[in-house]
Amino acid sequence: MGSSEFQQSKAHSQIDCSQPPSRTWQRRFNDEGKKVAMFTMNMKDMIAIVPLIVKALGLQIEDSRKGLATVYDPLRKWMDNCYRGVPLGGLGAGSIGRSYRGSFQHFQIFPMTYEEKPIMANQFSAFVSRPNGKKYSTVLSAPTADLLKGIDKAGIGSWDWKLKEENCTYHGLFPRSWTIYDGEPDPEIKITCRQISPFIPHNYKESSFPVAVFTFTVHNSGSTPADVTLLFTWTNSVGGKSELTGNHKNSRMTARDGVHGVLLHHRTADGHPPVTFAIASQETDDVRVTVCPTFAMGPSGSGELTAKAMWDEIKKHGSFTGAGDAPRGATSRPGSSVGAAVAASAAVPAGATRAVSFALAWACPEVKFPTGRTYHRRYTKFHGTDGHAAAEHLAHDALLEHMNWESQIEEWQRPILQDKTLPEWYPVALFNELYYLNAGGTIWTDGQPPKANGFAASVSGGEPFLLDNLLGAQHQHDSSGAVDGVVRALASAAERQHAAAAFGAALLRDGEENVGQFLYLEGMEYHLWNTYDVHFYASFALLALFPELELSLQRDFVRAVLLHDPRLRRTFDGKTVPRKVLGAVPHDVGLNDPWFEVNGYMLHDAARWKDLNPKFVLQVYRDVVATGNAGFAAAAWPAVYVAMAYMDQFDRDRDGMVENEGIPDQTYDIWAVSGVSAYTGGLWVAALQAAAAMARVVGDRAAESYFRARYDKAKRVYDEELWNGAYFRYDNSGGGNSASIMADQLAGQWYARACGLEPVVAEEKARSALATVLDYNVMRVKGGAIGAVNGMRPDGGVDMSSTQSKEVWPGVTYAVAAAMVHEGMPEAAFRTAKGAHDAAWSKDGFGYAFQTPESWTEDGGYRALHYMRPLSIWAMQWALSPPELHKDLRTAPPEAESPADAALGQEQFEKVASMLKLPEEPPQRGYLWAIRRLLRQMVSS
Repeated sequence: MGSSEFQQSKAHSQIDCSQPPSRTWQRRFNDEGKKVAMFTMNMKDMIAIVPLIVKALGLQIEDSRKGLATVYDPLRKWMDNCYRGVPLGGLGAGSIGRSYRGSFQHFQIFPMTYEEKPIMANQFSAFVSRPNGKKYSTVLSAPTADLLKGIDKAGIGSWDWKLKEENCTYHGLFPRSWTIYDGEPDPEIKITCRQISPFIPHNYKESSFPVAVFTFTVHNSGSTPADVTLLFTWTNSVGGKSELTGNHKNSRMTARDGVHGVLLHHRTADGHPPVTFAIASQETDDVRVTVCPTFAMGPSGSGELTAKAMWDEIKKHGSFTGAGDAPRGATSRPGSSVGAAVAASAAVPAGATRAVSFALAWACPEVKFPTGRTYHRRYTKFHGTDGHAAAEHLAHDALLEHMNWESQIEEWQRPILQDKTLPEWYPVALFNELYYLNAGGTIWTDGQPPKANGFAASVSGGEPFLLDNLLGAQHQHDSSGAVDGVVRALASAAERQHAAAAFGAALLRDGEENVGQFLYLEGMEYHLWNTYDVHFYASFALLALFPELELSLQRDFVRAVLLHDPRLRRTFDGKTVPRKVLGAVPHDVGLNDPWFEVNGYMLHDAARWKDLNPKFVLQVYRDVVATGNAGFAAAAWPAVYVAMAYMDQFDRDRDGMVENEGIPDQTYDIWAVSGVSAYTGGLWVAALQAAAAMARVVGDRAAESYFRARYDKAKRVYDEELWNGAYFRYDNSGGGNSASIMADQLAGQWYARACGLEPVVAEEKARSALATVLDYNVMRVKGGAIGAVNGMRPDGGVDMSSTQSKEVWPGVTYAVAAAMVHEGMPEAAFRTAKGAHDAAWSKDGFGYAFQTPESWTEDGGYRALHYMRPLSIWAMQWALSPPELHKDLRTAPPEAESPADAALGQEQFEKVASMLKLPEEPPQRGYLWAIRRLLRQMVSS
């Protein structure tokens, strides 16, 4: 044994899979929790939101008719489920949820498809026999009474659903969980199930695998030996209607290294790619594994083993005796459902312990979007595109390698878990909020262009093109040469299509690995890929744990900034606008055809948003100095420059500061803002400084000098226009909410600190502003128990001017807490963040564990479950344990500054900015003007 193998074996021997860490999220099975509910709207909310819902409904009908997905489905009813636990799988290959009561639920195998309802036959069960003839058996989950009512008494309803909930405790700490069955089903048996998925920071191989391992540790505290069988049953289903569409089949895995199991080949429905599941266990000296390849859920129509007969066989014999093999090539009938089972049996002497591991893998090599474009998932780079073979290999390898995952995850989490300076709740929230990187609709491709499905197969409606290089082919006498020309012309046309897409892999330099492209949804209810204004907050998690994926995502946006797509579309506020204009950072990379059709967002024209471009510049610079990747800096610089030049048109009075336009033109997209604003203004000031720093990295002295001078100017304006002696006002318009105290007012200051830049405002002013936020936005609402309300009035009341102003956004609360840490206010930071944690995760909270929404109101009503922004808790960790930043990075040797640099920089900038201006919008005339114009027309006619 080599030294590395010895150290690995030693590390494994020190891991006790039956022992949860000291800090976890805990629930008993009989903890009922609170049913989650949407927020209630008052009349003002209805006036603002109902018209948008009506328009969304109309769009949904139109998109459904075309076979497309829609951004928001106002008719979708979500389960009021407060039982969620740690989900299964790595990154980007589909996710399967699991409740803390043991149910497998919330299947997300396909883009934007959620099958929330538990599949009741997907279970672990335990059977115990004693020498005195006593036998015990139970399914190891506790479904609610409503779920049990719906199961077939002659099928899985005949199983022993008699778990004593009060004896079972769940511990969750993503990506692992522990379920302890103390005295279940035998009073003298303690069973602990450790669940683990390969979410391993800085690992770009196993972290892409769709697999999970369940290790059961069985301890016999009795005075007699016990024969124990653990049973894993699985339905040939991905949730939804395809379970009963027929033509599914199961088969035995090829036994290797003691691993035995079953493959479940699922045909799917609605045009989704096929899926293969694998369930398996590994034999050891102490454990015997047998399998039942097929059983019927209901009555058997052709001699198949039924669910009841399968259960009875295990109950009687403790193993399978060869039953359940379907005839070769046999498939399920339409209307019927089939499952498979793996049994692991062990003799456990008195006072002894035995361990049994099971694996669950699923392989869906292709990810297909509504327009028809299809990509291969990242894991296929290592396991190939044959779903059957991949599922088998994934399950097999996971059973052999999961202890390596365990040791790597332990090494990552241990320092934070053992840090006694941190509050008890903080590490639990920090790790568990990462669930969204698994269950946020995440897709991780192999980084290659989409499969060639044929031009006619796409329904995306791209630009017309002509294979003009074939027009002379009729003069050729060699027919084979003509055919070769057709092939070359089609390949060239496909390349031209890809060249107009936001594929960042084209920016990779020599020696840089293509780790694939990464997508995640804004939220379970808001179907937009990589929503950029929200990723601004969430990105700290990806950057800290998978920096190469963060750079990959940013490269896509670098390409997108330089993309111009003049195809017209209609926004919800009634404007007809180009899909994407050159220089504007897109709101997202799309919906139905990501990368090719960006800006799925329809509420407003994202080209007029004021925060997207500054956020792009800040994120790119942060990622440059965090990773030290000079090649990325050089590749991104043209887009950074163009993004800054595009913003110049919004500086109406030429004072160096951009102004909002009296509409909700930023991430708070139904909370209007006008003139110089605390939020957008601060981001702009920070972005000017970041642009100057980026120019220094790439050696552009003229641009550095120009951006630095403009930064100094804008910084003065920001302070003079907004500082009131205690905090920075919402905006300088003098309107009704102009003096509001915005929780997120120092977003620019926060990011400047996170990037290692100079502070945007003086330290004493930043502390005063944040202290005001703590006093008003946090402590004056529910005593600080729910986080920071977005807007407060100076009189101590909540800003009721908008639906969003009166909401708590947990992701913003964590960001505000991160800003407090940067300003040397850790106690205020933890006090602020604790409210968000308690509201979402505590037993007395609102029931949002593992489904943290975008927002909640004072009474706990949510908007947008499963949301991206709360990943910003990793911004707190960034502030608490600052990484080394490569602020002295250069792509070229520095040169001495010249007095002419500033003038040259301004001349160049103004030239570029003049070519990026949007057309002037006609003034908003109002209803009275429209009525007067109509009357004049009537009179004149």
